[in-house]
This record gives sequence, structure tokens and C-alpha cells, in this order.
Amino acid sequence: MWRDRDGAESPRPAEPAGVERNRRPYDSVLETVGWTPLIRLHRVTRGIRTPVYGKAEFFNPGGSVKDRIGLPIIERAERDGRLRPGGTIVEGTSGNTGVGLAIAAALKGYKCIFTMPDKMSQEKVRLLKAFGAQVIVTPTAVPPDHPDNYVVMARRIAAETPNAILADQFYNPANPEAHYDTTGPELWAQTEGKITHFVAAAGTGGTATGVGRYLKEQNPGIRVVLGDPVGSILAEKWRTKGRATPEGTPYKVEGVGQDKVPGTLDLAIVDEFHTVSDRESFAMARRLTREEGLFVGGSSGLIAHVALELARRLDDPAACVVTFLCDTGERYLSKLYSDEWMRENQMLEPDRVTLAEVLRGKDGAGPPVVSVAPAAAVRQALRLMSVHDVSQLPVMEGDRCVGSVADWSLSARSLADPRTLDAPVSDVMDPPFPTVEANRSSEGVVKLLSKTSPAVLVTEPGGTRVQGIVTRSDLLHFLMAR
Repeated sequence: MWRDRDGAESPRPAEPAGVERNRRPYDSVLETVGWTPLIRLHRVTRGIRTPVYGKAEFFNPGGSVKDRIGLPIIERAERDGRLRPGGTIVEGTSGNTGVGLAIAAALKGYKCIFTMPDKMSQEKVRLLKAFGAQVIVTPTAVPPDHPDNYVVMARRIAAETPNAILADQFYNPANPEAHYDTTGPELWAQTEGKITHFVAAAGTGGTATGVGRYLKEQNPGIRVVLGDPVGSILAEKWRTKGRATPEGTPYKVEGVGQDKVPGTLDLAIVDEFHTVSDRESFAMARRLTREEGLFVGGSSGLIAHVALELARRLDDPAACVVTFLCDTGERYLSKLYSDEWMRENQMLEPDRVTLAEVLRGKDGAGPPVVSVAPAAAVRQALRLMSVHDVSQLPVMEGDRCVGSVADWSLSARSLADPRTLDAPVSDVMDPPFPTVEANRSSEGVVKLLSKTSPAVLVTEPGGTRVQGIVTRSDLLHFLMAR
């Protein structure tokens, strides 16, 4: 059902004339670019009254919004006479623009050379190579004017290669024009003119500029809201009206943000800019996948994070917030959808490991707890430790730990005075080990493990029966095995 400005629900409007999808055969895959679905978000927006819709650009044949600009860039170069048959298209890309160009180039018979920063996923590199493109990976952490910067290197390659053009997505007017001609009109039609807020992010700025210009021509009251990664300079440039000269710092989210303002970004079209961390971006992307079934990349998570914060602040059922779902999550399986990569980059909270899990991970060859009675002789305690290959024992009276003994301490005492071997353990025992319940987090137990307390006894939750013992060595081996 569709919700109008007054909050009333009505049947979903029919697609505008001339855009019925897939009713007839297409002449080529390029004709399938555009008219991507607009999908309402329900689960990630729980508790938010403002409706939020996602423009699912991963439905494009190349899996991203950048499919929209590939053909227009090539056709403009053909019309200008700069690109001739058998020519080469060169571009510095985060991956998605390269795919859009490569698809169009494949049908038109052009070669492609792409430069990419090394922070981009291997999936993107392999995808571009699958289309027959040559890919040159460059370092990310270099200034924007450095010879190894991916944009600077692309310009040099284009200049040195015969019959080659630079696609120049960061300065090519065909980029924002493609979105003015297609994406903007689609959103206006799909929302029946009810859109109030368009939320995006800027890599080249072509989407925000083209869509923003079109929508504001239809209704000057529409707000254009952009997200920017922490480390990008664009938000600060906008806030200071270009007066500041911030320096960019590295960040993990791909395809958005910049260390200089692109020529295809019109900052005057922007009404709000919000800065979002990598952690927030990736967390929202994973939520969209797991809660909405929308398999998207990190830039989509960044933009959706801004859209939800905006919708929560508006708290207006009559508003209509449209967010941009830029590309497919298949390009980030080795990164944001890898728990290992996320943990290595401090993007995931560590798993809560309980003592019960540590106990289950121990070698179960011996008894759960090897203990000694207070009246037992010291030599018996040393023998038990030798047989079971342990370095400490709890001293138990029934279910109660009344003390502890360690091999190094008993050995030292016995060597100093051999009569200690026949003394009762109660005469030489150290303080008892701490007792904790099995559902206790292992992170909290680390503080209890010290030189004076090298182990803890683990009891059943809410009970007193000892289920096992966990030493510093046990906990370390468990963490190493994980």
C-alpha cells in the first residue's frame, strides 16, 4: 500500500506509461539500465513515523547506480569525436563506474584500462577483469596530486595511450546530466511528486547534483541531504562554504567521500551534510541485508544511516524520505560481510564468550576438576598435579573451595624442608580460587586471574556445584583457537 501526504493508505500507483519492465525483449543489456524499484523500509525503521524508501540501484545490470553514467559518457566522447572505433577508455574508479563503462564498452568494441585505490575490495578488481578490463591498483594513502593517486595515474595513462580518452567521471558533465535525465524523473514519478527529502552521498557528486537539480525544479521545497564518511573533506567544505582547507584521512567505506571537491558536485544544491563513521555505515548495511533482505554495500549503509536519523528527527508521517541504495553487497563479501575482516578493523563488538564455552573447548580427557582435601599430605597433592599435568589444585571440602595449592610453591617449600611433604595441605595452602557462574563473560573473568589467583572455579548458574576449572592458560588457548 502507498501512504499519501495525509497518512492515508491507497493501492500502489501503476508505473508511468512507457516504463513497463520486461514485457518485451530488449535489443541489448544497456536498455535495462534505470527504472530501478523504490522499496519502503519497514524493519530498520521500527519506531519511526516518517516513511523511508530505498532506491534499489543494485537492480541495474552491473549492480550499481554507476551503470547509469557509463553509456552517456561514452556517447558524449563519440559525438565530440574524441573516441574512435577500437579506442581505449581510461578511468580512475572505485570499481562501480568501471563496471558501468565496461558493460557499454563491451557492446561497442572499446578496450578499458582502470586504476583503483588498494582499499577497494578484491571482488571489484575481479569483476572488472571479468569484463576484459585491465586493472591497475594504486596506493590509497597518497595526496590527491601525487603521481600514484588513482585519478592522476588515469590521466597520465590516457594521455600516453594512442586513441584513448579519460572518462573523467569527476569532471564530466555527462555524469550529473545522466541523473538529471533519468534518476530524478524516476523518483518524481515513483513518489507521485510526494518526495520531501532526497538522501544520498557524494563520490563524484553526479547523483546528488543531477537528482537534486531535477527535484528542486519540480518542487523547490525538496531538501537534498548528503552523508559523508569520517575522513572525507566534503562535509567540512560545505559547512564552511569552501573557506576551510581540511586534509582527508583514510576511511574504509568505498565509493563515497573525497579528498578534494569534484567538478561534478554542486555544493549549492545541498541543504544538509552529515558525517558518518565506518562502523555506523557497515552496521547499517548489515542490518539492511539481514532485516530488509536488501543486500547492499557500505555506502548504502552510510546513506541509510543518515536517512533514518533524518526521518526520526522529522517525525512526520506526511513526509517522504528517499534514500539511495547504491550497489550490491556481493562486492564486499571479503570486507564488511566478513566477520573476521570486521573484527580485524575494530568494526564489530567482540563476541561475548562465557566460561561454559571455555569449559566445552577444553580437552575432556581428564576429570572436570582435580582437587585435594585439606587433610591430604603435600606429597599426595604434588603427585596429583604430576599425574594430571596441572600446576595448581583447589583444596575442596565438599562443594566448597577452602584453599588452593600450586606446584611451584609446594616444590619450593618441600625442597627447603623435606618434612613438608608429609604435612597436611591445610598447613601450607594459599587462599581459595574465586568461584564464578558458568554464564559469566570470560572478559570479566580476566580481571580475576592473576599470579595470586591463577584459576577460577566454574559453578552451574544459580548453584554451588562445581562444573570445572578455568586457568589463565585455558583461557589463552581458547582465544588462540578462535
